[in-house]
Amino acid sequence: MTSTEALQAVQARAPFVPELAIVLGSGLGALADSPEAKAGRSISFTEIPGYPAPTVAGHGGRLVFCEFEGRKVVLQAGRFHFYEGHPMPLVVAPMRLYGRLGVKAVLLTNAAGALNAGFGVGELMALTDHINLFGTNPLIGPNVEPGTRFPDMTAVYDPVFRAHLQACARQLGQTLREGVYLGLTGPSYETPAEIRAFRVLGADAVGMSTVPEAIVARQEGMRVAGISCLCNMAAGILPQALTHKEVLEAGAAAAGRFEALVRAFVRGLPE
Repeated sequence: MTSTEALQAVQARAPFVPELAIVLGSGLGALADSPEAKAGRSISFTEIPGYPAPTVAGHGGRLVFCEFEGRKVVLQAGRFHFYEGHPMPLVVAPMRLYGRLGVKAVLLTNAAGALNAGFGVGELMALTDHINLFGTNPLIGPNVEPGTRFPDMTAVYDPVFRAHLQACARQLGQTLREGVYLGLTGPSYETPAEIRAFRVLGADAVGMSTVPEAIVARQEGMRVAGISCLCNMAAGILPQALTHKEVLEAGAAAAGRFEALVRAFVRGLPE
């Protein structure tokens, strides 16, 4: 839950109420160093009451309020992961913050492993749905008003936003995959047997974030879009071990295409 102190600290420094929040996942933080971001207002996580510094490589740990492709945007460089030992209310605290600030939409991005053998490393995937295997739900506990106690999750990832992402990809000459994201706690990578099971469940990609954020964003009334950068093939699909270094390298290699897609998405953001 976002504390009053955290909300007040950000409101005191934010130059405007953003239309859109963009969460930048592992290896995808280059937008936080773009010219627009450098001209904006940056707030370190450590300047926000209750927010710790990130502990994971590739996660910058700051909010950047900036004018981006003609829109008022907040870029979130880095996130809090459940596997770091953070309680779930802290994992989703930025989503609560955005809801209280009055943000209307959020674009969640992540680095993920591809389960679908038809997908390739370095490709981007728009999330159509997710499977929550975190073993918990961020809404457990007292209900956070004014959100409904039992929010509908039929269309977590806004179909209008997803269609817009596809249109942007076509205009850019990109191939944008679509699929189901399966969220796990981590931090160990999955076993080949687990990956086979997840494919039976209908998952196309697997990762260690995004799902709790999406659930809370929807309860907060925000529209949600999601993009995974498929930074490796999941365990057992290729005869090689998985490393976080591989994830960061693949994210860096895809950064140009990712940035172009995000810019096009923001530029023509549907009402």
